[in-house]
This record gives sequence, C-alpha cells and structure tokens, in this order.
Amino acid sequence: MLETTIAGSLPRPDWLAEPETLKGGWKLSGQALEDGKRRAAAEWLRHEEEAGIDIVTDGEVFRIHFVHGFLEKIRGIDWQKKTLMGIRDNRYQLEVPTVTGRLSRPAPVHLDEVRFTRAQTQKKLKFTLPGPMTICDTIADAHYGSRPEMAMAFAAILNEEARDLEKAGVDVIQFDEPAFNVFTQDVKDWGIEALHRAIDGLKCTTATHICYGYGIQENLDWKKTLGSEWRQYEEIFPALNASRIDQVSLECAGSKVPLSLLALIPDKQLMVGAIQVTGDHVETPEEVATTIRAAMQYVDTERILPCTNCGMAPIAYDVALAKLKALGAGAALVREAL
Repeated sequence: MLETTIAGSLPRPDWLAEPETLKGGWKLSGQALEDGKRRAAAEWLRHEEEAGIDIVTDGEVFRIHFVHGFLEKIRGIDWQKKTLMGIRDNRYQLEVPTVTGRLSRPAPVHLDEVRFTRAQTQKKLKFTLPGPMTICDTIADAHYGSRPEMAMAFAAILNEEARDLEKAGVDVIQFDEPAFNVFTQDVKDWGIEALHRAIDGLKCTTATHICYGYGIQENLDWKKTLGSEWRQYEEIFPALNASRIDQVSLECAGSKVPLSLLALIPDKQLMVGAIQVTGDHVETPEEVATTIRAAMQYVDTERILPCTNCGMAPIAYDVALAKLKALGAGAALVREAL
C-alpha cells in the first residue's frame, strides 16, 4: 500500500553533465561517457532504495532530454534542419530538429541501459518514454502534414520499443504527456488513441505522466497566469479514466489543482505528486504525509502511489536526494498510521 515512485528524471551529477539545467551538455565523451552514465544510474538506484522508493527508475541519466534522448536513434528526423517552434502552445520557443521522411526505428533505443538497470536492483522498475502527443509538440514536421498522423507513426515506434523493454524486465512503462495539459481537445480527439497504440499488447503496468511542466522559468511564469485554481485536468480526466492506461499522475504538492478533481478518475491508480520540483524548498516528511492524506479524502488509499510532481533534472543533486528521502519517509508515516 502507498508504493512510492518518482515521475521520471533526476539530476545528473556535476561530473557527468552541466548541472541544474534542463539540457546540460555532457562533460565526458566516448567510453568514459557510457561508463559515467551507468555509474550515475547505479548511484541513483541506491539512493532511491535507501530513501524507501518502491518503484525505482534510472532517473533518465542516460538521456540529455526526455524527448530528444529517444528521438536521436529514430530515422526520418533531420537533426541539422532546425526549425524555430513554439512549445506547449507557444509557452516558449526552441529550435528543434525536423521530421523530413517516414519514421522508423532501426534498432532498440534504450534496451541496453534497461538491461543494465534491471540487473542493479530487485525493486520494481519503471521506465519512462515520451508520449506521442508530446513528441509532436517537441519536434517540427515537414513530412506528415498532420499532427495526429505523425503521432500515430511515433506511437507505433514507441510500441516496438515498449515491447522490447517489457521483455527486458521493466515492470511499469510510463509515457510522459505534459502536452495533454495544454491541448485538451486534442487529447480527446486523438491523443488517447495514440497512447492506446503505444501500449498495444503490453502486459506490464502502463502509466501516463501529465503535468504543468518542469520547474523552469517559462513554466513557472505560465503557472502564474492560471488563476487561483488549476482546472485543466477537469476536461481530460474523464477520458483518461475511460482509457486503457493503468496509472495517471498529477501534481498535488504546492499546486492549485483542486483535489476534488481526483474524483473524476475513480478507476485508475493515481501517482499523487507530494514533492514539488522547484529547488528552493525541501519538503518535510510531515508535509508529504499531509499531501497524501489530503488526496485520501477523494481516492481509495490502495489506488494512491505517492510520487514527485514532475521530473527533477533541473534542480541541485543534493536537493533532489533530500526530496526523495522526504517522499519515502512521508509515505512511511501514513502507512504507520494506517
């Protein structure tokens, strides 16, 4: 009961990559880089286990970005053809690579790192992949001419990858879809259909992480415009509840999401975010426990998985570690009281 997990990313150590930034460049190269990624993943797995995290991840330390780290090995993408593109409905702009031909996956992308990670722990293992809609909102299209069509092409590729990772021993495969919180009508029109294509045939637990974004300045500024209540989930939760996804995430710590919205998703396990992803505050175990208990007013306890609000890649390593410890300890307080 109350199995703890994290939303995805953790900070890469400062000897491996530029710290406290979302896409900090690597400091190593060649075999030293590959060895360093494995060392960093193993260290975070130990930290997670010691902090009492029940469903662990590699912290995405093998990737420089949660989307582009997957796309680097997909054919049909021109990495030299950069397109200036508005991200998350023009919340901010980035120069992104461009899809110029039919998409294909010549070989597994993350299989080697999953095999390594699986061998490092006896805990349940989660692996995160970018969701089809979020990929389409993070890369330019000069081939398909239709976001839904390109999303289904990416979904088919993601399904190939997910099947390989499941065979390698992954217990939970999570598709990160922060774009779901922006393009709410598209979620209902084609986003969930694309997710269903991505999970087709999987027997492991499937999850989707939706959120208000990393704790970067553009997202923090956007959140200030959302008013006293953040109700975006209200529009998509019924559709997610009717979907074939097993787990859904949302932010509860320090957010303005009315917890009453949890009642709109009664048939799923819920990753309840009890840890904020800003670096200026480390929650106490009591604060984590308070957030979990607040969610329990609307959700059956057996459906709650205490979690982080989002990935923690951009914050300081020691702060993220302290937050993990608080998450584990806070969940333990609630379990003991039960």
